[in-house]
Amino acid sequence: MKIRPLNDRILVLRVEEEKKSAGGIIIPDTAKEKPQEGKVVAVGPGKMGDDGKRTPLDVKKDDRILFSKYAGTEIKVNGVEHLFMREDDVLGVIN
Repeated sequence: MKIRPLNDRILVLRVEEEKKSAGGIIIPDTAKEKPQEGKVVAVGPGKMGDDGKRTPLDVKKDDRILFSKYAGTEIKVNGVEHLFMREDDVLGVIN
């Protein structure tokens, strides 16, 4: 299934967190929080301005991003969980 986001929306795949803590303790799945880091899979063409021109997005495909904790809508694409979110929900790009 191919998904093409519209306007200023992006499709993000969450990056899995470590299963061990820094001290070597194994963290069970029930105690883990969902990561706030992901990889951009697809981006929309940009936000439409009042003048009718599109403003391109700052993020692009394959960028690693940080996003707010409750950002986006969870969807499954080919059995894999992704997030659909607006570019405004992105806190930063990891270099």
